[in-house]
Amino acid sequence: MHIDGENPVIICRIRYAGSTMNIDGTLILRAAHHSEAAALATMSRLHVEHGLESRWLPGRIRRHIADANSIVLVASLDGIIEGCAIMKFQDESAHLLLLVVQPKARNRGIGRALLRSLEAFCQNAGICSIRLELRASNATARHFYEALGYHAAGRVPRYYDRRESAIIMARILD
Repeated sequence: MHIDGENPVIICRIRYAGSTMNIDGTLILRAAHHSEAAALATMSRLHVEHGLESRWLPGRIRRHIADANSIVLVASLDGIIEGCAIMKFQDESAHLLLLVVQPKARNRGIGRALLRSLEAFCQNAGICSIRLELRASNATARHFYEALGYHAAGRVPRYYDRRESAIIMARILD
C-alpha cells in the first residue's frame, strides 16, 4: 500500500465548478512529499491539536510518508494545500491517524474526498474496517464521521495529554 513519497502520484484529480462540493477549481489528492511534512505538522498543530502538546511533528509525518504500511494524502486546490490525512494499514483493518482541513476550506467536500479515497484504498486492499479517535469535545468532527457511516465504538478517558477524553469511532467497509 506504499506510494513513493519521492515521486508523488496523483491519486485523484477532480474538477468541480459549482458542484455540491462548493469547489471552483481543481482538487488534487496525492501522496505527500517529505518536504511538506513541516507544513502538514503546522496544520495539525493549529487546527487539530490546538491546546494540546503537539504530537504530529515533521519527523513523525516524514516517517509515515516513508512507511510502506502508511499513506499520507494531501488535498490541494489550485496548487494550495488545503488538507491532509494519514492512515496506517494492518492486515484487515486500518487506523485513520489524522485528518485535517484548513478552516477556510471546510464544508467544501475536501475532508470527505480525502476520507472516501482512503476508504477506496482499503477496500481495494481487502481491508474491512477503519477506526479512528477524536477529541470528545469535537462535536463537529463527530457529526462529520457519523454522516459518513462511522459509529462510536468506545471512549478513552484522558487520552489526549492525560486530560481530554477520546471517542473511538469505527466503520465496517462494504
